[in-house]
Amino acid sequence: MAFSLLYLGMCRLLGLVTSCWRSDSDKDIEIMVLRHQVRVLERQVHGRVRYRPADRAILAGLSRLLPRERWRCFLVTPDTLLRWHRELARRKWRRWRAQRGPGRPSMSGELVELIVRLGRENRRWGYVRIQGELRKLGIRVSATSIRRVLRRHGLGPVPRKGPTWSEFLRAQASSVLATDFFTVDTISLKQLYVLFVIELGTREVHILGVTDHPTAAFVTQVARNLVGDLLDRGRSFTFLIRDRDTKFTDGFDEVFRSEGIRVIKTPVRSPRANAYAERWVRTVRTECLDWILVLGRRHLTGILREYVGHYNQHRPHRGLDLGVPMPSGCTVATPLSLHVDRRDVMGGLIHEYLPQAA
Repeated sequence: MAFSLLYLGMCRLLGLVTSCWRSDSDKDIEIMVLRHQVRVLERQVHGRVRYRPADRAILAGLSRLLPRERWRCFLVTPDTLLRWHRELARRKWRRWRAQRGPGRPSMSGELVELIVRLGRENRRWGYVRIQGELRKLGIRVSATSIRRVLRRHGLGPVPRKGPTWSEFLRAQASSVLATDFFTVDTISLKQLYVLFVIELGTREVHILGVTDHPTAAFVTQVARNLVGDLLDRGRSFTFLIRDRDTKFTDGFDEVFRSEGIRVIKTPVRSPRANAYAERWVRTVRTECLDWILVLGRRHLTGILREYVGHYNQHRPHRGLDLGVPMPSGCTVATPLSLHVDRRDVMGGLIHEYLPQAA
């Protein structure tokens, strides 16, 4: 009995000594904790003690100001205090996310269109390559965001599908020529034959000759004239597309083979295989020949020379993004001007518009 009393006395004495070493702020905080818990107990007369959300917030906040060894003043366990603090932190971040909106800030519609455009126009580019191209333009986007945009628009990762037929032909067009004959009936119903060549890359048209009787000597000579003209201009081609018309003789083909140009014959009854040449025949008919009565060979030669000059230097072409095959310096106004002059071609059948001279 005496030993127990001595032990209790020693504990009280040590408690008084340690209480002297506490800082005034710790004492004040402990007093606040005890007072608040007294208020909680005053509200709860019977049953289990129930803490309101505000009570939990106050006690959890005060617990962060006291050392762990001084949490004896709390009625709840340390685990409960830590759980309350975690719940308060989660609520804080939920409110912040609700105000800010979910996820990263959304991209503008223009930026999405630009990313999709780069992905479609450059099928061999990866996400990082597109990211670098955008950075050159002063636009910073993560590769992850680029991947998400491309996949949303059906553009998977590299390697993607190979080039389409139109892309393949467009890439090969700069080295391909296409040639064909078409006929024109004069006012006296005499039939004239026109031989032409079109460059698939630029859509530039060359009228090789007009005749009423296309002999082997004629087609061979006009082929030599074309090859010589191309060499003088420093132009080189790899392929020549033609149909199986008997007017194209071996001598005609040999002229191109001698310059390293391979002659490709289209399948029988397959005009689409020479679609560029066929389309130009339709254009020259609908825009020019269907509106003129041709008097003879010389008249037709002059008409075609004038129309081809208009077609090559002034007529916008859809296949060239509304550009012209052989643009001249006078086709673009710099600076932009709404004052233009009209020039009549072929007696006013076609009009050309040029900016007024300053």
